[in-house]
Amino acid sequence: MRRWIIVIVALWSAAAAGQSQIESYITTWAPTAVREMYRSGVPASITLAQGILESRYGLSTLAADGNNHFGIKCHKDWTGKRQYHDDDAKGECFRVYDTADESFRDHSDFLRYRDRYKFLFDFKTTDYKSWAYGLKKAGYATDPGYPGKLIKYIEDYKLYEYDTMPLAGVEGLEKKAEEVVDAEKESKSADHQPSVKENRSKEKAKAKAKAAKRASKLSRKAKRANSSDEELTGRIPESPLVLEEPKRIDKSDLEEFKFSLTREAYSKNGVPFVTSQEGETYATIASRYGLFLKEILKFNDLAAPQELLPGTVVYLQSKKNQSQKGLDKFIVDDDSQSLRDICQRFGVKMSSVRKINGFDAGYQPREGDTILLRGKRRTRK
Repeated sequence: MRRWIIVIVALWSAAAAGQSQIESYITTWAPTAVREMYRSGVPASITLAQGILESRYGLSTLAADGNNHFGIKCHKDWTGKRQYHDDDAKGECFRVYDTADESFRDHSDFLRYRDRYKFLFDFKTTDYKSWAYGLKKAGYATDPGYPGKLIKYIEDYKLYEYDTMPLAGVEGLEKKAEEVVDAEKESKSADHQPSVKENRSKEKAKAKAKAAKRASKLSRKAKRANSSDEELTGRIPESPLVLEEPKRIDKSDLEEFKFSLTREAYSKNGVPFVTSQEGETYATIASRYGLFLKEILKFNDLAAPQELLPGTVVYLQSKKNQSQKGLDKFIVDDDSQSLRDICQRFGVKMSSVRKINGFDAGYQPREGDTILLRGKRRTRK
């Protein structure tokens, strides 16, 4: 009987310790999760729940050795550091980050820029259940119980409260996180009397950390100063990016342009376009809008006319050299897409995208390729 009591007490103590560690993890990373929600549109509750589950609240080998809190594998587009562990297969490649913050940002971008996750951004940031089941549907995890586990963490620890937190509340969360880190440091050092050399080393490290923290805060303030009014008002982003070509044009989402003699035209990346109708050609659309055929072909990255299927986007002005802010890149999930298809989708000149990425004229996108849509020209090796 006594043995059973000891076992029960041990299990209860382990569960209590685990719960305490989860709460510490949430307090530490909630500010980052909320900030990422406003930057990318991924709910903070989902980010935190995935971090808890994938990294075992920061204690997993991937998190401890490689700052990888979300179990993101290398994939074809990863060029950074790597570590290898057995997962679905033996010796699989996982990403390694310099800091955990980089892991959180990469997790947001991983969902934001890949086509197979784009439907998630149709859900509200407060609809954590749809996001949880959507992640499983998109193939983020093979565990059939994955959505239920995320939802349990979200509801047990009220992570959904972070999904409605204004951006202004992040500073308060950061203060709490600092208190937790300081308390943990004090606890670890309580039983250890450091030498003079250790004290000096710690003081130097502390001074460096303070300087880095100060620089980080100044950087964040600068970013906020350059942010849109929407970010500064503290509104929750519903779906910050349009990552797919809509089959039906939603007039409420597009700026309307008025042309004489024409039907309505809409804007993508600030460039007006129409969608072709049955029987139309590039020549008939050019004539209708007072353009030369050569002009409209150039606007749409074409050297010669081609068959125009109904519903095709046809730009009426020259496309931009870069995509809209917040849409820095695109990760290819389908080999069938051409570079022109991608440029038409985001309203960017194909010549500019080639220059930014250092692509030659014969480049054909392959699955896993990262295509930059904004930035300076780079030379490919």
